[in-house]
Amino acid sequence: MNEFIEEVVKDTLLDGIKLLPFLLVAFIIIELIEHKLNNKSKKLIAKSGIFGPFFGSLLGLFPQCGFGVMASNLYVTRVISMGTLIAVYLSTSDEMLPVMLSGKASPSTIVKILAVKFFVGMITGFVIDFLLRNVNKNKKFDYHMCDDEHCHCENGIIKSAVKHTLKTLLFIVIAIFALNTLVFFVGEDNISNLFMKDSIFAPFISSLFGLFPNCAASVIITELYLEGAISVGSLIAGLLSGSGVAILLLFKSNENMKDNIFILLTVYLVGAFAGFGIELIKLLF
Repeated sequence: MNEFIEEVVKDTLLDGIKLLPFLLVAFIIIELIEHKLNNKSKKLIAKSGIFGPFFGSLLGLFPQCGFGVMASNLYVTRVISMGTLIAVYLSTSDEMLPVMLSGKASPSTIVKILAVKFFVGMITGFVIDFLLRNVNKNKKFDYHMCDDEHCHCENGIIKSAVKHTLKTLLFIVIAIFALNTLVFFVGEDNISNLFMKDSIFAPFISSLFGLFPNCAASVIITELYLEGAISVGSLIAGLLSGSGVAILLLFKSNENMKDNIFILLTVYLVGAFAGFGIELIKLLF
């Protein structure tokens, strides 16, 4: 037991303390971006028309509070198309960016991940809108935009940044503690086997895990990648399917359950097959 406390608890707390300043700086930058772009983003995506998937996927890359939630509200009121909504879901990364920055991931790695998410989100969105072009013509639009994203970012940049930092740090510490505990009792090789690290089918597991309606999913998936427990294909799959509570809100607010299930399955399958494709390319080349 003493060995467990010394090796796992001590290492977890030290890792959390080391991450704190990096997270705070990252969230201050994120808050500055959001305060500059939030209202402009809403107006731009609402007026984007047939170019919605492009702008939805692009804006989803920027770390903005509740952007996926906002997109769900805009879809429910039929301000944006299904393709645009799916583009946002696929491109948004929830807590991935601050975790990557605090984990000192290389800038080139972060750029590549964001680029993949942008192009996958945009292309999928355009394909969905093309396939549903006749259906979309009959949609009735309601330009009421819901602003209630429950992030309380209006309280000021520093206060909001501290709040997000502490919340994310808590998730990270819990994730690190869980991983360290698993490594201590189960072993790193067994954890990798659980996520099928050495299999090209691993992204199908990761994409399913990414659907968990909480930012903890993106935190855990990113941490697993940084710790070397999952491959880059699994990382991409989990981050593509992970949109936080946005899909949960969609099921709560949208009465058309057939649409909701279709969107959920599309996000999962696109994430899984995108990750699968990356694993296949790695295997072949």
